[in-house]
Amino acid sequence: MHRIARLALARPSVLSRPPTAPLRSHGIRALSSAAAKPIPSPEQHLPVLSDLFGRFHNYLRISVTERCNLRCQYCMPSEGIDLTPNERLLTTPEIIRLARIFVMQGVDKIRLTGGEPTVRKDIIELISGLNELRPLGLKKIAITTNGIALRRKLPLLRKAGLDGLNISLDTRDPRKFELFTRRKGAEHVLRAISEAGALGFDFVKVNVVVMRNMNEDEVPAFVEMTHDENIDVRFIEYMPFDGNQWGEQKLVPYRELLNNLVRLYGDRIERLPLEDNHTAKGYRIKGYKGQFGFITSMTKSFCSDCNRVRVLADGNLKVCLFGNTEVGLRDLLRDGSSDAEVVETIGKAVKRKKKAHAGIDILSQLPNRPMIKIGG
Repeated sequence: MHRIARLALARPSVLSRPPTAPLRSHGIRALSSAAAKPIPSPEQHLPVLSDLFGRFHNYLRISVTERCNLRCQYCMPSEGIDLTPNERLLTTPEIIRLARIFVMQGVDKIRLTGGEPTVRKDIIELISGLNELRPLGLKKIAITTNGIALRRKLPLLRKAGLDGLNISLDTRDPRKFELFTRRKGAEHVLRAISEAGALGFDFVKVNVVVMRNMNEDEVPAFVEMTHDENIDVRFIEYMPFDGNQWGEQKLVPYRELLNNLVRLYGDRIERLPLEDNHTAKGYRIKGYKGQFGFITSMTKSFCSDCNRVRVLADGNLKVCLFGNTEVGLRDLLRDGSSDAEVVETIGKAVKRKKKAHAGIDILSQLPNRPMIKIGG
């Protein structure tokens, strides 16, 4: 068995549900200390990863680094960020242990994010460790990457157990690529997208953050990428995070983009059925191999179907992308907490998840981490 996985699997087993928390009376007077029976709250009968609005969270995103080889405008503040010291970041055995705990509670899909996860030196070893969690119920391992250093690692990633790729590319134009990312490299990303399709990945998705007067004119060209390649291009509405200079005037609503495509393609556009726990509204051009869609976080949220939670590189649990409340898990691991105690902390955090995130006006005013420190 893989060395890292052995470290994680050697930890105490996770309970199928967290231990019963101390019960509070909630104002109900006990008849007597001997005869009184605790009245369980509804929360105690819910699975650990279920919230109070009927959502079960089977999808875990793990940020494995804050470092990146690009400086994208919507992700990285222009002045850069203060990196968290390495000793305060999760180690690979800690990531595997947390992943195992989540899988034991019902997570069946894990996506590794960053920063840029391919800059992590042991990314192949980490994916191999996650791959050994499949007998416990893990079905999908994916990664979000900017694609700059991806090509040479593609075969090793596939062999290690990676199922799918989300590759960020906001423009196909080399000049505009430098404007978006403050770096060169568009050709590397395009070649990585093309070569990934030949390696048998379950899916290759291309993520395009659309910004007004920057790249909305390239949307048809991205759709044309689906003509001959079985890829899924997703156009993402520009979202506010600390330091990314968000403004509503830069937001291009998905309806505007869709209407423009309808004028171009007419009734050749087919609407695809919504997937369970969907984030993207999917479409296809008749006769094309791939598909495209829209991630509409700003103008039409999908909170009611949300099944995602995030563990950040420093070990904090974030149950909503736009929420600024986080729960620390790293110190629990390092202080010798049992798996059951970690599970209890996770369960309480999930139960506090709100029904929906705030609207555009409020979101843009709320403090949150820069995207680079949250993960894609």
